[in-house]
Amino acid sequence: MKKLFGTYTYTWWQMGVFKLSLLAIGMIAGAYLASFVLESLLVFIAIAVLASGYIIGASLSGTNKK
Repeated sequence: MKKLFGTYTYTWWQMGVFKLSLLAIGMIAGAYLASFVLESLLVFIAIAVLASGYIIGASLSGTNKK
């Protein structure tokens, strides 16, 4: 049986397809749950800013390089 959580390597275009699918899922969820998203907009903005800042910081620090 294959491991569910293993080490995988993807090409740049496979990651692009993955990100596109996540974008589409997010847009569908946002349209379906529009009133909930608008009520909690500041929370979602804070999560987006913190997560983006973490990824940018990790990328620029170089600690994740092999």
